[in-house]
Order: sequence, then C-alpha cells, then structure tokens
Amino acid sequence: MARNDNLRRSQQPAAPPPSQGKSRKPRRWLRRLFGWGFALVLLAVAVVAVAVGLTVKSLPSFDELKNTQVGEQMIVMRARDGTELVTLGPSYGKWLSYAQIPAIMRDAMVSVEDKRFRSHIGVDPIGIARSIFVRYQSGRFKQGASTITQQLARNIFLNNDRTLTRKLREAVLAMAIDWKFSKNQILELYLNKVYFGGGAYGVDSASRKFFGHAGTQISLPEAAIIAGLVKAPSRFSPTADAKAAVDRGKVVLEVMQANGTIGAEEAASANLTEVKFASESGQNAVRYFTDWALPQLEMLVQDNSEPIEVWTTLDVNLQKTAAAAIHAQAPAGAQGALVSLDRDGAVLAMIGGTDYVTSNYNRATNAVRQPGSAWKLFVYLAALEAGITPDDRVVDEPVTIEGWSPHNSGGSYAGEIDVRTAFAYSKNTVAAKLGEQVGFGIVAGMARRFGITTPVNTMPSMVLGSSDVRLIDMTRAFAAVSAKGNAIEPYGIAKVTTTEGKVLYTRPQPRAQLLVAPYVAAGITDLLQSAVATGTGKAAQIGRPVAGKTGTTSSNKDGWFLGFSSGITTGVWMGRDDAKPVPGLQGGAAPARAFAQYMRVAVASRPVEKFDTELKLPSWQIEPDDEALLSNPDNYSLVDDQGNLIEPPQGKQRKDPLDGGPGEPMVDEQGGLVPVPPAANDDFLDQATGSKRGKQ
Repeated sequence: MARNDNLRRSQQPAAPPPSQGKSRKPRRWLRRLFGWGFALVLLAVAVVAVAVGLTVKSLPSFDELKNTQVGEQMIVMRARDGTELVTLGPSYGKWLSYAQIPAIMRDAMVSVEDKRFRSHIGVDPIGIARSIFVRYQSGRFKQGASTITQQLARNIFLNNDRTLTRKLREAVLAMAIDWKFSKNQILELYLNKVYFGGGAYGVDSASRKFFGHAGTQISLPEAAIIAGLVKAPSRFSPTADAKAAVDRGKVVLEVMQANGTIGAEEAASANLTEVKFASESGQNAVRYFTDWALPQLEMLVQDNSEPIEVWTTLDVNLQKTAAAAIHAQAPAGAQGALVSLDRDGAVLAMIGGTDYVTSNYNRATNAVRQPGSAWKLFVYLAALEAGITPDDRVVDEPVTIEGWSPHNSGGSYAGEIDVRTAFAYSKNTVAAKLGEQVGFGIVAGMARRFGITTPVNTMPSMVLGSSDVRLIDMTRAFAAVSAKGNAIEPYGIAKVTTTEGKVLYTRPQPRAQLLVAPYVAAGITDLLQSAVATGTGKAAQIGRPVAGKTGTTSSNKDGWFLGFSSGITTGVWMGRDDAKPVPGLQGGAAPARAFAQYMRVAVASRPVEKFDTELKLPSWQIEPDDEALLSNPDNYSLVDDQGNLIEPPQGKQRKDPLDGGPGEPMVDEQGGLVPVPPAANDDFLDQATGSKRGKQ
C-alpha cells in the first residue's frame, strides 16, 4: 500500500521553480488588461455609434438648417442718459449655393480650417492626436483640432462653453452631420453661417461688408482674407484692424500653397496690399468704448437669446469733449488715448485713438507703453507707507545704484530739498534713492496693489517707469488715490434689460477695499497737488484743485498726464504706435493740455472739492519732537485754499541758489519752494520741467 502511494506521488508533475511562477503573473495581468481595454474600446465604439445613429434621426433636414439663423440676438447699447450709442446685430447676405460660392473661396476655407475635410468622419483623429502631442511638448494647447463640421455643429446647436460635456456633444453631432449630409452640403451650410466679424454672417455678407460686392465675385486675395477671419473675427476683421486682416491673409496664402491648393506663381500674384476695403459708415469714437464694454456681456448675462438693451456709464457729451481734446492736442503723426472715470469707477469717456475708422485698435485698454515718471506714484506711495512724509528732507544729488546712475532732466541737482519739492519737479535721483530705501520689490507690490496688471520688473530703473503699463490701469490707480486709498474697478455696464423691460443684470454695489491707510492717501494727494500747482504739471490747471502727475519717456516716445479733480479721474497718453520719438512730446505739454481741455467741461457742473491732504499719522510714527512737522499742508505757501498757484510779489524771482540754473526750481536755504510765475514761454517750460533729456 505504501508502495502505491509513493508511486502516485512520483507520477505528479513537479512544482515550477519560484522564479518561473512569478514571471507568469505579469503576463496574465497584461493579457487581462489588454482584454479589458479592448472590451472597453468596443463598448465605447458601440455607445458612440448608437449615439450618432440616434442623433442622425433627430437632425433637421438640409432645408430646415438653411433657414435656421445663428447670432439672431440684437443688442442696443445706450449711454447713461438713455441715448442710443449703437445697435449691434447680425448681418446676413444672400444664401449662396455650393456652386455659387467661388471655388477659390471654398478651397481657401478648407485649406486653412480643415485640410482633411474630405476624408474624415466629422472629427479628425489625426488632428486630435497632433493637438495632444503639441500639448505634451509645450505644456499647453497651441493647436486646435476642431473640424469644419464640428464648428458647424457648435454654431448651429451648441455654445462656446469649454466643458468636456459640450465637446463630446459637439463630436457626436459632427459625426451625425457627416453621416447625414454630403461634404458639399456641409461646406455650403458652413460658408453661409460662419461668423466673419463686424456683424457679418456668411461669405456673401462678409464680401459685401468688407469689399462692397457680392460673394459670387470673391477673388483669391479676398478669399484669403475672409478665410483668415474665422480664427479670430474680432481681432482680424478689416473693420477692426485692416493691417491685421491683410497679415492674416498672407498666412492663409502660405498655407494654401503648402497644401497644394494653389501654386507658387498664383500665390505670388495675389497682392493683398492692393485689396480695397469698403468704407465704413457711422463709425466714431464711441465705438472704442462699445467695443470694450460689449465682450463683458458674456460674463454678466448668460443663456439669453432675447434682444437686449445695455445701459452703459458713458456720458455722450464728455465722450465728444474727450475726442475733441485728443484731436486738438495730439502732435502730428502721433496717436492719443484718454480714459475718464467717475469716483465709483464708472467710465465716463474712452478714446482709444485719433480715428476709429482708420484704426479701431483701442490704445486706452490694449496698448502697453512705458509710463515714465507717472510711475513715481507707486514709488512715493511705498515711501509714504514706510513712514516718509512730504516735509521730510532729501538730497537731490548724483547717485549710483547697482551700477545704474539716473540723471535729472536738464542734468542739474538742487541739493537738500523736501520730498514735496522732489516730487513736484520729478527729481529722478530722489525717486531712485527712495526706491532703494523702501525696496524695489515693495514698489512693484504697490503697483500690483493699485491695479497694474502687466509684468513689473524690480530692477533699480523701474522707479522711472521702465515697465510697460496700460492707460486704463494707470488711470485706475490714480482713481484709487482720489478715492482716499480705496480700490476702484473700472466698469462700463450699469444695467442690462430685455427690450420688454425685464432686468437681466444690475451692477452690484462693490465691497470697499482699502489699499493704503488714509494718511498715505492724504500724503500722495499732497504731492500730486503740488506737481500741478508748481511743478511739471502746471499746464493741467483748470481753476480748481487738481492733483496729478506727468510722465515722459526717453527720446519723447510717450507722453502721459494722469490726475483728478472733483471726483473725476482722467488719464491721457500720447505717442506713436511704432514707438518712434515724437518731437516736443512731453507729459507736461500736449497730454496735460488735453487733460485740462477735457476736465474743464467734465467738472463744470460739479462743486469744487478741496483735497484732504492732512496727514493724520498712526501713533507709532508720531514722536513729540516731530509733531510740529504735522501742520496742515494746505497752508503751504505756494498754493491758495483751492490748490491753485499763488502769484509771487514782483521782485521775488531769483536764480536757484543751489545750482544757479536759470528757470530751474527755486528753493530757499531750508529747501522750501520759492514761488515762481506760470511758464511764460516754451523755453521756460522746457527748462522748468526738464523735458529736453531723460524722463519727466
């Protein structure tokens, strides 16, 4: 019996070595994973196929889709007094059949928007894979993968939400459309419905609006321009920027040639610079404002397709006054921009350039330029917050910081003066010292705190305005000072209603946010008032208290003036779009004069408001021996009780005892300002403001 048991045991297979058993486990898991993955793919394909099939049955017919308009909403934008500013809405041309649309127009659109249009199933797997690969390489999506069919599905049935659900629905709809309709029908629908900017839907409408003729007469250069608009209609539209439209058209021609749609000779003969655009009628400076305010509706009013009325903050009379001021004061060949804010941030006027028809590029909200000495607002805010007062003594002398040696305009130095004098006459060396004392990072943080959204460098030269800024951001910062240190948010839309009167949106009351302590706001207001009363901003005087600051960049490339009075804050910028020098351009000249021309009208119906410049310092900053320094700066001998320049008695004029320069800022032995009369001529103003060299 024992022998039988031993025999059976000997016939059983031997157990595999431990290493062999372990090697089989990963293989089994891989087989299972592959099996499950394949099953899931099959299931997903089946689900998509069912979804597409059901969607095909629910799709309207081709004729029904032809009669379905997109972008039907009408928008009436009104000024604060109810005056109609502009009526915006879709513009539709004649429906063109596939055969009526010029072949070059069809080819251009397919080439630039979806070169595999004829071969894919509504979605482009190759395009999706390429987009994902580019995303993997660059860290962000640089290339889109939407096909013409997907764009058509989105335009007709969906919205532009960037959600995964919407993208999945778009893909299913695109495959259903591709299943139900021929490629020619899809392209016909697309070219008659896609938005090309300027309110134009469809190629016929775009052709009539931009070129003044029917869509059946589109040439190759025109087709390239029209096809290029789809990517960004608001940016590339000829009514927005003709040069941008032409530049985009050149890209389209290059793509068409690369894809073999046209030959090299044909591409070379398509002269885009000779394309004549149809003249725009009824365009004026108001459109700078409406173009800025209109995109905000997407955030304020959602899921609404009814005709609406948008009640804005714009004052029609002040808008006209602002346009006239920019036209009158901007130097020949230069552009000008203006932003004016009420005390709560409401935009009263906005000028983005000297001529909207020539260029509707909004320099008030989009252009980034160096602010010059206007940036010193943030330097002195940081200094005041650190404990420095307008009466503190500083030394205006040559200085070198980390190898950088700033120079004053005119090349002169006043020696020991007070902070108020240094700010009024825009002393660069003092600003550099203060920036180093408080820290350049602190100055940058102050700029961020007051609403500067563009990048800010922390190199020593930043104190003189070497970081690019937007006019609307700088105006916002000065408005916050006018609001005694409270944050201001510029806004242009106060209310949105349907044409039936149903209120869809009302601007909520913003929560108060204090940016700096009241004593800091009072101190900087004191300095800004002195800059207008006696310093570089004298041309901005309007017969009532004005606080402000000039700014002039090197070689006179940019001129700025920003200031406030009676609750209205206005910023003005002038310069060339190509950043070339403008002879004679200084912040204290043309921009300050434009400010004064506008503000005289803007504040005419408002009561005169005296500035609060009394420094009520915190207890940690007050010492018994220093209390005498805290007298009211409104008693300062250079200004009257309304902040205007006091004419000195005859015979009191003399040369600066510290540097002897004729016409330079005059100080007494204690560093206080000696009154001087208003600039009698251009030579005096040049010397007093130091505008011949450096930053003002």
